[in-house]
Amino acid sequence: MKISDSIFYVGVNDHNIDLFEGQFDVPNGMAYNSYLILSDKIAVMDSVDAAFGKEWIDNIEAVLKEKGRSAPDYLVVQHMEMDHSANIMLFSQKYPQAKIVASKMAFNIMKNLFGTVFPEKQVVISDGFVLDLGGETGKRLLRFIAAPNVHWPEVVMTFDEKEQVLFSADAFGKFGAIDYDDPEGWACEARRYYFGIVGKFGNAVQELLKKAGSLDIQKICALHGPLLPMKGAADGEGAGASKGENGFESISYYLKKYNIWSSYGVESDGVAIFYTSVYGHTKLLAEKLAEILIEKGCPKVVLNDLAREDIYECVEDAFRYGKIVLATTTYNGGVFPKMKEFIDHLTERNYQNRKIGFIENGSWAPSAVKGMVSLLEGGKDISFCQTKVSVKITPTEANLQELRSLADELC
Repeated sequence: MKISDSIFYVGVNDHNIDLFEGQFDVPNGMAYNSYLILSDKIAVMDSVDAAFGKEWIDNIEAVLKEKGRSAPDYLVVQHMEMDHSANIMLFSQKYPQAKIVASKMAFNIMKNLFGTVFPEKQVVISDGFVLDLGGETGKRLLRFIAAPNVHWPEVVMTFDEKEQVLFSADAFGKFGAIDYDDPEGWACEARRYYFGIVGKFGNAVQELLKKAGSLDIQKICALHGPLLPMKGAADGEGAGASKGENGFESISYYLKKYNIWSSYGVESDGVAIFYTSVYGHTKLLAEKLAEILIEKGCPKVVLNDLAREDIYECVEDAFRYGKIVLATTTYNGGVFPKMKEFIDHLTERNYQNRKIGFIENGSWAPSAVKGMVSLLEGGKDISFCQTKVSVKITPTEANLQELRSLADELC
């Protein structure tokens, strides 16, 4: 695939994978992206997953043959996670004269992975380092941007100053193979990807965005997902306003999304309700609250069954909306396991800047709210609704009034 006259896609699509990183459901597959930059010297940007080494090398060879070139001069390693680094050794054996370009920390991880740091091939880079690939019509400079903890400590990104392309490592990536035409566009699966994988490291992403703000970025080439800007639907209220006449989102659209997500800002106005229910009574409470909120004119109400829905879809919604409700059964004198697991996912990702309401149910001594508050109260700028709904199996009229009071606080 041609990105420009001198940048080519040489990555692969994985349609056999069921769980990405052993936990994320990827029904539409996964892309492991790699790019080839053609100038006086040739740079390949990152490797791919171990299962696709031959296909990756074949893709590189096809471009070289088409352009009448013999071999790459550099392999740039932006990120050492194994879905992007597994074939560094294969590349080094295929192209023994090529240099390996990476951060000092990346070479340390290479030793752990391969037992070597490729001492005769090393080009150690840091923030601001410039690699000159030459070029007949002007130098092609690759400027490296340190991006530690987005989301591993060794990460660097690369800005092609000639074509103003940002090779962004795992940032701005999304789930799904790139040959899958996603009708939801970029934001939906990019949001699940961000909060599932990068979400803990908001401060690091904010630092990166400060650096990116000084660049005139025209294209973003991430290690997962499509070339950006991407044509198609955009998830989120008002998102279409950033489209140009050709239907493509502007680069500012993606930067804005990442700024909201990494600052733990509120992306969409509404209330997300998350529940667990053993015999259906707590589910009915959650549905009744949703009904009351809709009647009150709440702009968006999202209802999630934590036991049956993708947990990372639920995490995504919890970060998307500014107000959430946790409704659960008392279990072993505490919080139902699926709810506890969900809260652990939130706190692990520095959940903050949100308002939270609670509903608990118990056959004789409801006590789940106390446990949920204990798990969440250390979060930054977390506030709890004053109304806490406590039900013993079947809601009474007093409980229904509590639901209305809770709705008043939320909407």
